[in-house]
Amino acid sequence: MKFTKMHGLGNDYIYIETFTQELKGTEKAELVRTFSDRHFGIGGDGVIFIHPSAQADCEMEMFNADGSRAEMCGNGIRCVGKLLYDLGLTDHTEISVISAGKMKYLKMSPAKEEKNPITGMTYGKRKDGQVIRKVEVNMGEPILQPELIPVDLENTGMPDTADGKGNDSDICIDRMIQSDESVYRMTCVSMGNPHAVIFVEDTEQFPVTTEGPKLETHSCFPKRANIEFIQILDRNHLKMRVWERGTGETLACGTGACAAAVAAILNGYTEETVTVHLLGGDLEIRWDREKNEVFMTGTAVTVFEGEI
Repeated sequence: MKFTKMHGLGNDYIYIETFTQELKGTEKAELVRTFSDRHFGIGGDGVIFIHPSAQADCEMEMFNADGSRAEMCGNGIRCVGKLLYDLGLTDHTEISVISAGKMKYLKMSPAKEEKNPITGMTYGKRKDGQVIRKVEVNMGEPILQPELIPVDLENTGMPDTADGKGNDSDICIDRMIQSDESVYRMTCVSMGNPHAVIFVEDTEQFPVTTEGPKLETHSCFPKRANIEFIQILDRNHLKMRVWERGTGETLACGTGACAAAVAAILNGYTEETVTVHLLGGDLEIRWDREKNEVFMTGTAVTVFEGEI
């Protein structure tokens, strides 16, 4: 089975396309756990399968490292577009990708192929020598309705306290949540997958690896949740660490950066275009409030190709 290891800001996945090869009789969850193991497998935050689709240019089927299905990954979908173009499976720089029944649209920027600075190898199969470096993704509408995120606001362990930010039973902005002895204020957003955004004073000092797993599995999240810990730097810049559902702390999360930007805007902390500084690099996030669409722009990188 041929695969490509890729990353978006260090959020790394193993990509397997089925345009030129078939997967027969494969138990995907077990395969994903084996491949994702960083000691005994290839190593990654999960596996993303790229299939032909009658509805879009391709279908993205995503799994977390623990073998659980995931609906969407912003860093992952940029790499899906890059792989499709670099391998010559499409000649279009504007493509559609469907994942878990939801359509996303990508605008890709080709550039001259360069060698990997460490290995000296080049990747891609195009005769014109072009590869994709940067991708803008229309991530669509941020979902704020609790039942669609989903989040159970009656099970946060804290009373519903309106605070003048539009906080009521219909939305989850700046709501209190209790985790063991700690109480946090969260804003919940779905970007095709559930996120709880918590604003903190200092992301470097915050105990992400302790509090992240507690909040991910909190009883108010029926499908668990991705947890973003956000530090406001100024009106146009956020600093972020993320605990991803089914994976743990990662270097970056594209959907999480989108959710964080939306949450910061809803709480009045930032303008509608922000740069989110993650451990693996930066993403530019823009929320077009008139169209109610979130746009994410960032890099996509091939690490290596192989066969297993």
